[in-house]
Amino acid sequence: MLQSREQEERLDYLLREFKEDSGTYKDLEVGDSYREKRMALRSLMNIRMPGGMADEVIRVQDEFLSREAEEKGIVTLDKIPTVAEQYGSSHRSADKISVWQGDITRLAVGAIVNAANSQMLGCFVPCHGCIDNAIHSAAGIELREACSHYMNRRKMQYGVRYTEPTGRAVLTEGYNLPSDYVIHTVGPVVGGILTQKLKEDLKNCYENVLKCCMEHGIRSVAFCCISTGEFHFPNDAAARIAVRTVTECLGQHGADFDRVIFNVFKDVDRELYEAALS
Repeated sequence: MLQSREQEERLDYLLREFKEDSGTYKDLEVGDSYREKRMALRSLMNIRMPGGMADEVIRVQDEFLSREAEEKGIVTLDKIPTVAEQYGSSHRSADKISVWQGDITRLAVGAIVNAANSQMLGCFVPCHGCIDNAIHSAAGIELREACSHYMNRRKMQYGVRYTEPTGRAVLTEGYNLPSDYVIHTVGPVVGGILTQKLKEDLKNCYENVLKCCMEHGIRSVAFCCISTGEFHFPNDAAARIAVRTVTECLGQHGADFDRVIFNVFKDVDRELYEAALS
Protein backbone atom coordinates (compact mmCIF):
# COMPACT_ATOMS: atom_id res chain seq x y z
CA MET A 1 0.00 0.00 0.00
CA LEU A 2 1.31 3.42 -0.95
CA GLN A 3 1.64 5.73 2.02
CA SER A 4 0.77 9.39 2.07
CA ARG A 5 3.58 11.88 2.36
CA GLU A 6 2.20 12.98 5.73
CA GLN A 7 2.31 9.44 7.07
CA GLU A 8 5.87 8.94 5.82
CA GLU A 9 6.93 12.18 7.48
CA ARG A 10 5.30 11.11 10.76
CA LEU A 11 7.12 7.79 10.61
CA ASP A 12 10.50 9.43 9.97
CA TYR A 13 9.92 11.87 12.83
CA LEU A 14 8.84 9.14 15.26
CA LEU A 15 11.73 6.91 14.30
CA ARG A 16 14.21 9.72 15.06
CA GLU A 17 12.54 10.50 18.38
CA PHE A 18 12.27 6.91 19.57
CA LYS A 19 15.86 6.15 18.57
CA GLU A 20 17.04 9.16 20.56
CA ASP A 21 14.79 8.23 23.47
CA SER A 22 16.19 4.70 23.60
CA GLY A 23 19.78 5.82 24.17
CA THR A 24 21.17 2.40 23.34
CA TYR A 25 19.76 2.44 19.81
CA LYS A 26 20.14 6.11 18.95
CA ASP A 27 22.56 5.19 16.13
CA LEU A 28 20.46 2.26 14.87
CA GLU A 29 20.79 1.86 11.11
CA VAL A 30 17.47 1.27 9.39
CA GLY A 31 16.72 0.51 5.74
CA ASP A 32 15.07 3.05 3.48
CA SER A 33 11.81 1.22 2.80
CA TYR A 34 8.64 2.15 4.62
CA ARG A 35 8.26 -1.42 5.90
CA GLU A 36 11.77 -1.52 7.37
CA LYS A 37 11.29 1.80 9.10
CA ARG A 38 7.87 0.78 10.41
CA MET A 39 9.25 -2.47 11.85
CA ALA A 40 12.08 -0.54 13.51
CA LEU A 41 9.63 1.89 15.09
CA ARG A 42 7.44 -0.93 16.39
CA SER A 43 10.52 -2.64 17.82
CA LEU A 44 11.61 0.52 19.62
CA MET A 45 8.10 0.96 21.02
CA ASN A 46 7.99 -2.68 22.13
CA ILE A 47 11.26 -2.59 24.08
CA ARG A 48 10.66 0.82 25.65
CA MET A 49 10.14 0.85 29.41
CA PRO A 50 7.23 2.88 30.81
CA GLY A 51 7.79 6.60 31.01
CA GLY A 52 6.58 9.82 29.49
CA MET A 53 7.66 11.44 26.24
CA ALA A 54 7.32 14.99 24.96
CA ASP A 55 3.76 16.08 24.20
CA GLU A 56 4.66 16.68 20.56
CA VAL A 57 5.96 13.13 20.14
CA ILE A 58 2.77 11.72 21.67
CA ARG A 59 0.66 13.92 19.42
CA VAL A 60 2.43 12.72 16.27
CA GLN A 61 2.36 9.10 17.46
CA ASP A 62 -1.40 9.37 18.01
CA GLU A 63 -1.93 10.85 14.55
CA PHE A 64 0.24 8.14 13.01
CA LEU A 65 -1.46 5.23 14.76
CA SER A 66 -4.96 6.62 14.20
CA ARG A 67 -4.28 6.95 10.50
CA GLU A 68 -2.81 3.46 10.43
CA ALA A 69 -5.96 2.09 12.08
CA GLU A 70 -8.05 3.70 9.35
CA GLU A 71 -5.83 2.18 6.67
CA LYS A 72 -6.15 -1.31 8.19
CA GLY A 73 -9.92 -0.88 8.13
CA ILE A 74 -11.99 -0.25 11.24
CA VAL A 75 -14.72 -2.84 11.75
CA THR A 76 -17.86 -1.58 13.47
CA LEU A 77 -20.38 -3.73 15.29
CA ASP A 78 -22.98 -3.44 12.53
CA LYS A 79 -20.51 -5.14 10.15
CA ILE A 80 -20.20 -8.23 12.37
CA PRO A 81 -23.10 -10.68 12.05
CA THR A 82 -24.39 -12.66 14.99
CA VAL A 83 -24.14 -16.44 14.83
CA ALA A 84 -27.90 -16.45 14.27
CA GLU A 85 -27.42 -14.31 11.16
CA GLN A 86 -24.22 -15.94 9.94
CA TYR A 87 -24.86 -19.62 10.61
CA GLY A 88 -28.57 -19.81 11.38
CA SER A 89 -27.56 -20.94 14.86
CA SER A 90 -30.26 -22.06 17.27
CA HIS A 91 -28.02 -21.45 20.29
CA ARG A 92 -30.00 -19.73 23.05
CA SER A 93 -27.81 -16.59 22.88
CA ALA A 94 -27.35 -16.66 19.11
CA ASP A 95 -28.64 -13.11 18.73
CA LYS A 96 -26.02 -11.77 21.17
CA ILE A 97 -22.90 -13.72 20.13
CA SER A 98 -20.60 -13.39 17.12
CA VAL A 99 -17.56 -15.27 15.84
CA TRP A 100 -15.21 -12.96 13.95
CA GLN A 101 -11.91 -13.97 12.40
CA GLY A 102 -9.25 -11.30 12.02
CA ASP A 103 -7.16 -8.66 13.74
CA ILE A 104 -8.76 -7.72 17.06
CA THR A 105 -7.14 -4.27 16.94
CA ARG A 106 -9.50 -3.35 14.07
CA LEU A 107 -12.68 -3.73 16.14
CA ALA A 108 -14.63 -0.61 17.12
CA VAL A 109 -16.40 -2.13 20.11
CA GLY A 110 -16.80 -1.20 23.75
CA ALA A 111 -13.78 -3.23 24.82
CA ILE A 112 -11.35 -5.78 23.49
CA VAL A 113 -9.74 -8.35 25.76
CA ASN A 114 -5.98 -8.59 26.04
CA ALA A 115 -4.35 -11.84 27.13
CA ALA A 116 -1.77 -10.23 29.38
CA ASN A 117 1.14 -11.69 31.32
CA SER A 118 1.55 -11.40 35.08
CA GLN A 119 3.87 -8.37 34.74
CA MET A 120 0.98 -6.52 33.04
CA LEU A 121 3.22 -4.25 30.97
CA GLY A 122 2.81 -5.83 27.56
CA CYS A 123 5.23 -7.85 25.49
CA PHE A 124 8.80 -6.51 25.28
CA VAL A 125 9.92 -8.85 22.48
CA PRO A 126 10.29 -6.73 19.31
CA CYS A 127 7.46 -7.39 16.83
CA HIS A 128 6.44 -10.59 18.61
CA GLY A 129 3.34 -12.30 17.23
CA CYS A 130 1.38 -12.49 20.50
CA ILE A 131 -1.85 -10.57 20.96
CA ASP A 132 -0.36 -8.63 23.89
CA ASN A 133 2.26 -7.20 21.55
CA ALA A 134 -0.27 -6.45 18.82
CA ILE A 135 -2.61 -4.58 21.15
CA HIS A 136 0.11 -2.49 22.81
CA SER A 137 1.69 -1.71 19.42
CA ALA A 138 -1.60 -0.44 17.99
CA ALA A 139 -2.65 1.43 21.12
CA GLY A 140 0.62 3.34 21.54
CA ILE A 141 2.97 3.83 24.46
CA GLU A 142 0.22 5.37 26.60
CA LEU A 143 -1.17 1.88 27.19
CA ARG A 144 2.05 0.58 28.77
CA GLU A 145 2.19 3.74 30.87
CA ALA A 146 -1.37 3.18 32.12
CA CYS A 147 -0.59 -0.44 32.96
CA SER A 148 2.56 0.68 34.78
CA HIS A 149 0.58 3.13 36.91
CA TYR A 150 -1.81 0.31 37.81
CA MET A 151 1.03 -2.04 38.75
CA ASN A 152 2.80 0.64 40.78
CA ARG A 153 -0.36 1.16 42.83
CA ARG A 154 -0.65 -2.59 43.42
CA LYS A 155 3.00 -2.83 44.45
CA MET A 156 2.56 0.00 46.92
CA GLN A 157 -0.31 -1.95 48.43
CA TYR A 158 1.05 -5.51 48.25
CA GLY A 159 4.83 -5.13 47.94
CA VAL A 160 7.41 -4.77 45.20
CA ARG A 161 7.24 -8.46 44.24
CA TYR A 162 3.56 -8.18 43.29
CA THR A 163 2.52 -9.83 40.04
CA GLU A 164 -1.00 -9.81 38.64
CA PRO A 165 -2.94 -12.95 39.63
CA THR A 166 -4.57 -15.22 37.08
CA GLY A 167 -8.21 -14.54 36.29
CA ARG A 168 -8.64 -10.89 37.26
CA ALA A 169 -9.84 -8.19 34.86
CA VAL A 170 -8.10 -4.80 34.62
CA LEU A 171 -9.65 -1.95 32.63
CA THR A 172 -7.68 0.70 30.73
CA GLU A 173 -8.55 3.12 27.98
CA GLY A 174 -8.04 1.99 24.40
CA TYR A 175 -5.96 5.05 23.41
CA ASN A 176 -5.30 4.74 19.65
CA LEU A 177 -7.33 1.57 19.21
CA PRO A 178 -10.81 1.80 17.68
CA SER A 179 -12.20 0.18 20.85
CA ASP A 180 -13.06 2.41 23.78
CA TYR A 181 -11.33 0.20 26.33
CA VAL A 182 -8.96 -2.72 26.78
CA ILE A 183 -9.67 -5.28 29.49
CA HIS A 184 -6.49 -7.11 30.47
CA THR A 185 -6.65 -10.57 31.99
CA VAL A 186 -3.88 -13.02 32.86
CA GLY A 187 -4.84 -16.48 31.71
CA PRO A 188 -3.61 -19.79 33.15
CA VAL A 189 -0.39 -21.32 31.86
CA VAL A 190 -0.60 -25.01 31.00
CA GLY A 191 2.74 -26.69 31.52
CA GLY A 192 1.59 -30.30 31.45
CA ILE A 193 -1.71 -31.96 32.34
CA LEU A 194 -4.84 -29.82 32.01
CA THR A 195 -6.20 -29.81 35.55
CA GLN A 196 -9.58 -28.74 36.90
CA LYS A 197 -7.87 -25.82 38.62
CA LEU A 198 -6.59 -24.53 35.27
CA LYS A 199 -10.09 -24.84 33.80
CA GLU A 200 -11.52 -22.86 36.70
CA ASP A 201 -8.84 -20.23 36.26
CA LEU A 202 -9.79 -19.76 32.62
CA LYS A 203 -13.47 -19.60 33.51
CA ASN A 204 -12.63 -16.85 36.01
CA CYS A 205 -10.99 -14.83 33.23
CA TYR A 206 -14.20 -14.82 31.20
CA GLU A 207 -16.45 -14.23 34.20
CA ASN A 208 -14.42 -11.32 35.52
CA VAL A 209 -14.15 -9.64 32.12
CA LEU A 210 -17.93 -9.81 31.77
CA LYS A 211 -18.39 -8.45 35.32
CA CYS A 212 -16.01 -5.62 34.46
CA CYS A 213 -18.12 -4.78 31.42
CA MET A 214 -21.30 -4.67 33.49
CA GLU A 215 -19.68 -2.54 36.18
CA HIS A 216 -18.57 0.05 33.60
CA GLY A 217 -21.56 -0.02 31.26
CA ILE A 218 -19.60 -1.63 28.42
CA ARG A 219 -22.19 -3.26 26.18
CA SER A 220 -19.99 -4.92 23.57
CA VAL A 221 -16.82 -6.89 24.16
CA ALA A 222 -14.49 -8.92 21.95
CA PHE A 223 -12.67 -11.83 23.56
CA CYS A 224 -9.43 -13.18 22.18
CA CYS A 225 -8.71 -16.90 22.64
CA ILE A 226 -7.29 -16.46 26.13
CA SER A 227 -4.33 -18.70 27.05
CA THR A 228 -4.38 -20.77 23.85
CA GLY A 229 -1.22 -19.30 22.36
CA GLU A 230 1.94 -18.84 24.40
CA PHE A 231 0.19 -20.25 27.49
CA HIS A 232 -0.60 -23.60 25.79
CA PHE A 233 -4.20 -24.10 26.92
CA PRO A 234 -5.77 -26.68 24.55
CA ASN A 235 -7.86 -24.86 21.96
CA ASP A 236 -10.86 -27.18 22.10
CA ALA A 237 -11.17 -27.10 25.90
CA ALA A 238 -10.68 -23.33 25.93
CA ALA A 239 -13.46 -22.80 23.38
CA ARG A 240 -15.88 -24.94 25.37
CA ILE A 241 -15.14 -23.03 28.58
CA ALA A 242 -15.46 -19.67 26.82
CA VAL A 243 -18.80 -20.49 25.19
CA ARG A 244 -20.27 -22.07 28.32
CA THR A 245 -19.22 -19.17 30.57
CA VAL A 246 -20.47 -16.47 28.20
CA THR A 247 -23.74 -18.33 27.64
CA GLU A 248 -24.35 -18.59 31.38
CA CYS A 249 -23.68 -14.88 31.84
CA LEU A 250 -25.94 -13.85 28.98
CA GLY A 251 -28.66 -16.10 30.34
CA GLN A 252 -28.66 -14.03 33.53
CA HIS A 253 -27.52 -10.61 32.29
CA GLY A 254 -28.40 -10.51 28.60
CA ALA A 255 -30.01 -7.08 28.95
CA ASP A 256 -26.59 -5.66 29.88
CA PHE A 257 -24.98 -6.64 26.57
CA ASP A 258 -25.54 -5.86 22.92
CA ARG A 259 -22.86 -8.25 21.70
CA VAL A 260 -20.16 -10.64 22.86
CA ILE A 261 -17.65 -11.44 20.11
CA PHE A 262 -15.33 -14.41 20.04
CA ASN A 263 -12.41 -13.07 18.05
CA VAL A 264 -10.33 -15.80 16.45
CA PHE A 265 -7.22 -15.65 14.32
CA LYS A 266 -6.64 -19.29 13.38
CA ASP A 267 -8.97 -21.43 11.29
CA VAL A 268 -8.95 -24.15 13.96
CA ASP A 269 -10.39 -21.75 16.54
CA ARG A 270 -13.06 -20.50 14.15
CA GLU A 271 -14.15 -24.07 13.50
CA LEU A 272 -14.25 -24.87 17.22
CA TYR A 273 -16.41 -21.86 18.05
CA GLU A 274 -18.71 -22.49 15.11
CA ALA A 275 -19.22 -26.08 16.28
CA ALA A 276 -19.81 -25.02 19.90
CA LEU A 277 -22.38 -22.42 18.86
CA SER A 278 -24.28 -24.41 16.21
